[in-house]
Amino acid sequence: MRENDSMQRCLYSHFSEAILLLRPFMKSPARFSAVFVFVFLSLGAFVCTRLLNFPTIVDTSAQGSIVTTRASQNYPHKTSYIPKKPPPKLEFPLNCTAYDLTRTCPSNYPTTFNPEQDPDSPSPPPTCPEYFRWIYEDLRPWAHTGITKDMVQSAKRTANFKLVIMKGKAYVETYQNSFQTRDVFTLWGILQLLRRYPGKVPDLELMFDCVDWPVILSRFYSRPNSTAPPPLFRYCGDDSSLDIVFPDWSFWGWSEINIKPWELLLKDLEEGNKRSKWIDREPYAYWKGNPSVAETRKDLVKCNVSDQMDWNARIYAQDWLKEIKEGYKQSDLASQCVHRYKIYIEGSAWSVSEKYILACDSVTFIVKPRYYDFFTRGLMPVHHYWPIKDDDKCRSIKFAVDWGNSHKKKAQSIGKAARKMILQDLKMDYVYDYMFHLLSEYSKLLQFKPTIPRKAVELCSEAMVCQAQGLEKKLQGLEKKFMMESLVKGPAERNPCAMPPPYDPATLFAVLRRQSNSIKQVETWERSYWENQSKQS
Repeated sequence: MRENDSMQRCLYSHFSEAILLLRPFMKSPARFSAVFVFVFLSLGAFVCTRLLNFPTIVDTSAQGSIVTTRASQNYPHKTSYIPKKPPPKLEFPLNCTAYDLTRTCPSNYPTTFNPEQDPDSPSPPPTCPEYFRWIYEDLRPWAHTGITKDMVQSAKRTANFKLVIMKGKAYVETYQNSFQTRDVFTLWGILQLLRRYPGKVPDLELMFDCVDWPVILSRFYSRPNSTAPPPLFRYCGDDSSLDIVFPDWSFWGWSEINIKPWELLLKDLEEGNKRSKWIDREPYAYWKGNPSVAETRKDLVKCNVSDQMDWNARIYAQDWLKEIKEGYKQSDLASQCVHRYKIYIEGSAWSVSEKYILACDSVTFIVKPRYYDFFTRGLMPVHHYWPIKDDDKCRSIKFAVDWGNSHKKKAQSIGKAARKMILQDLKMDYVYDYMFHLLSEYSKLLQFKPTIPRKAVELCSEAMVCQAQGLEKKLQGLEKKFMMESLVKGPAERNPCAMPPPYDPATLFAVLRRQSNSIKQVETWERSYWENQSKQS
């Protein structure tokens, strides 16, 4: 006991001396850090040396030998910290029995969002991916004027529905049904957002158009005395339009052509990637789709291999009516990662196939696009994909394949970069966060208090799943299946990701210039390639 008291006094004395030594340096962080390390190590060495002088006791029990000191007998070490078990995840299953009886949406779902932080990792939510910064650009037309109720109402001309969110609940007024079930699964996705972040999505009122091509043309609103454009949400935009871009319906499933919800499909695509190494795949560019929807696709078919010419492309026309009858045996996306290169080409506008193609670690050839969706503005040519000319597709594809087969490591790195972006930056967590931030920023611009239209109906997950309607029983079953597979079971365990700042003009210009210069570099290489081919022939 006397030895322990002596040791304590000694330690306290040396610690006090250390503090006195450090005090002059505490005002300077750099000096303080260096001196603190020196004194701490010296003190540690002294303590260790003192402890070595204490006799040890060896316990040879059945459990094994345990070496202790007499000091540890009198003052046992603290029990190792056992991490606190996180609270059970809150879930709210659907109750179709109750809904069928009352035909009313449940009232017991939470209306506030207070995520339980894991006590062992109290880190803040991550910063959102770079493409989130385009939210500010899409809303810039109303940054100075704000959005009035008349502006919203003026977008009704082409809208499929009006959505109102009030106190975390959704109300929908339908104007016209969309093609297939685009509106159904878009609304389903918004309801899942409300389940993920209950009470956190602010009150708002918006118009949504489910047709492919944008209609709010910027040239009508760029004159000095022009009115502000109508705010209209849709799935894609282009440089000549002002439509507000929103994630498309297929993230929650595309029942008409048996495409699973994104979260499940990503897992399938990952399994497909593992089936063959990139180097062992067919050294050609692959495309499969419906060529009849656009002239540019019909033009692509001319690049297929023939008796006269091999453009290094393998093009397949997809007959969806035949696929539906045969049970989609030839349309499994996870089985289409067997070529080193895959082609993305637009249809009547942008195509939802782009994310599926990029998720395969083959090199994506993107035929010069006109349209963009919410995440593709974050793609960088030659880093995430290889640009293909739209007015000279066949020669451009042949050069790209020859280049990739001659620069295998670089080609593989392009495929891997795209796949990494899709897996990390386009997982469903970020899809929901993009929706949340877009709607939140949009709501800040509203110059009026949203109201529930007289003809609107309250919409909830039960109202959609418990009476999912389709053209046939088989289709109805697939709708329900995809909805249940993409159901958000309860509130998220973390807050939405933190928004990055808006682009300043110089930074945005630098991004656009880098994209443009990368495409010009490829065109220079391609031109040189064909000049050399001409000289050799």
